[in-house]
Amino acid sequence: MTQDILRQILDYSNRADPYPLYKELRRTPVYHDGSGPFVVSTYYEIQALLHDPRISSDARNLASAADDPLAEPGEEEETVLPPSFLKLDPPEHDRLRRMTNRPFGPPHSPHRVHDMRGDLHDIVKGLIDKIAENGNAERIDLVEEFSYPFPVTVICRLLGVPPEDEARFHVWADTLAASLDPDPDADPKERERRTHDSRMELGMYLSGLIEERRKNPTGDMLSELVTGNSPDGTMTTMEVLSTAALLLIAGHETTVNLITNGMLTLLRHPEVLDRLRSEPELSVNLVEELLRYEPPVQLVPQRSTLADIEVAGVSIPKGASLWLVLAAGNRDPLRFEDPDRFDPDREDIQHLGLGSGIHSCFGAPLARQEAQLALSELARRLENPRLLADPPPYRQNAVLRGPRHLPIAVDGIRP
Repeated sequence: MTQDILRQILDYSNRADPYPLYKELRRTPVYHDGSGPFVVSTYYEIQALLHDPRISSDARNLASAADDPLAEPGEEEETVLPPSFLKLDPPEHDRLRRMTNRPFGPPHSPHRVHDMRGDLHDIVKGLIDKIAENGNAERIDLVEEFSYPFPVTVICRLLGVPPEDEARFHVWADTLAASLDPDPDADPKERERRTHDSRMELGMYLSGLIEERRKNPTGDMLSELVTGNSPDGTMTTMEVLSTAALLLIAGHETTVNLITNGMLTLLRHPEVLDRLRSEPELSVNLVEELLRYEPPVQLVPQRSTLADIEVAGVSIPKGASLWLVLAAGNRDPLRFEDPDRFDPDREDIQHLGLGSGIHSCFGAPLARQEAQLALSELARRLENPRLLADPPPYRQNAVLRGPRHLPIAVDGIRP
């Protein structure tokens, strides 16, 4: 293996197709070049580590991030917010996740996501109708006109942001999302200033909305978070702010990429797109296969070891930086038959696309429903859709990988 495999994976020139590099990486299940992170790329080893209580998500347990090219700056210091449960270990992680889940999913709120289905359908219909009204069938940017606005609108409805404020939420979300995918040609100081301003404006807006919901709860998730009294107590205002910001950012970027990667894959497999048009029920298994074949989260870099451990015969010391390359594990031939083939009829499909263990994707039920509805409706309504660029231009981000734009043409849009 070449010594600069990690540099190649992070190199933007390989963003459109990193899978040959992942194949090379799997030849050494635990890769370490002597100074950087320990990189795990095979399915069974990743699955075991996702469930291993000796693996930490708390950056404070990292001995040194000096040689880790994906080490994050002190985001919490910039925002003055406490870390979200995504970046914490038990028992604090478990407490906050339980409190967040109480108004979101089973056993206390088993209908929250299901009952949003009508709203999701209306949002999808409205976005496709707007594309039709624009009348530019010869060039549609599916990211700008569909994949990007859809999940932000959904999160607004979930949190209970008033419809008249949704446009402001979209602007903040766009700016914060751009900070995760910085343009190398843009002025970094200007980007930092805009990101800081958006965080402050979003925080001030949410603070006001939290106080309003505390006085006049309306049944939305934010109301439940600020007024709910569980065995774990009640969240502080700062904890609610941190949780809402997590839902906005994590729930936005991953869903944008899931839908866009999905349409790109379908346009490269027109026979599957035709099937989805006539068999919308195919969307359930198809989305699971997409999460295996083109996962929106390619790798999980923010992990460290709480003790000396051994993985695939390699000793990893306490405090070491650990990357788990989910997208490489998803194409491990020791786990999946013919792993480089996109097969929506695949039966054995226990992928790593949404993680696993205590940090498995919190919003997975909602993301699945969004992607199933979006892809089946796009397949039904777009007449003869075709790519105008293949590969399309990708985002800079190697962790949250997906096209920045997806230009397509259609012959028309069905009602």
